[in-house]
Amino acid sequence: MGRNVKIGGRVLRDVVVGVSMLVLGLLIAAKLEQDNRRMLAGRFVVVDGDTLLLKGERLRLEGIDAPELHQVCSLGERAIPCGKAARRRLALWTEEAAFSCGGGERDRYGRLLVRCSVGDADVNAAMVRDGHAVAYGDYGGEEAAAKQQRVGLWAGEFQRPDDWRREHQPSEATEAGEVEPIARFWAFLRGLLGVN
Repeated sequence: MGRNVKIGGRVLRDVVVGVSMLVLGLLIAAKLEQDNRRMLAGRFVVVDGDTLLLKGERLRLEGIDAPELHQVCSLGERAIPCGKAARRRLALWTEEAAFSCGGGERDRYGRLLVRCSVGDADVNAAMVRDGHAVAYGDYGGEEAAAKQQRVGLWAGEFQRPDDWRREHQPSEATEAGEVEPIARFWAFLRGLLGVN
């Protein structure tokens, strides 16, 4: 009996040590990722509601998915160019003097994933909260609020941007900005740890 208790105690200790080492490794990786973040400012060019250009570098707003530029939504019988509306809204944000973005990760297409802000305002969150984009790995609370308030996309009927791309741009669907699973994992981990 004493020997079984010893073996059980060792196994438990080994499990605790193993889990602790895994958590420590994840914390170190999250910190290193945060240290690799670049802060960007300057004259941004708005490509669409979730894509920017800065000095020739393509940037993708992290955690959101905006309608494609030529995507049309409906409000009753009226067609609404929701892709162009999302682009216009992001363009208004970029005109603010304090507009800046920061990011360190890249998606599978080499685009820098960024979170943008104007002062204390989180632009990515605002795009979702105002109904100009849907949550894509982050900002679920903002999407729920927009849906409840029936603003932007949620005021009428629309097709989620990833579904629209698959239907209308089959050859470009995978190139349209889907975030790698590992990027979603890091976003989840950052949210869990409270690291922006």
